[in-house]
Amino acid sequence: MLMKLFTPEKTELLNVTAIAPHRDGLIIHGRIMGAMPMKAVLTPQELRRTFQLFGPKLYWTLLLMLFKRAPRTLQN
Repeated sequence: MLMKLFTPEKTELLNVTAIAPHRDGLIIHGRIMGAMPMKAVLTPQELRRTFQLFGPKLYWTLLLMLFKRAPRTLQN
């Protein structure tokens, strides 16, 4: 199963095919725009920095997203 990220115009930007432990954090495997393979490492420091971007409204949005269905145009 894949996780997909889309642009605001609803075109596919990134397919995440796997997330696995790595000695430096997590390694994320995927394909950019369906063609170019990529591997990215998410370090503990960068994960902590992510939470600095969050405010109360964003936490609420993330919680609600867990229960919301995707629009039909983005589903497979």
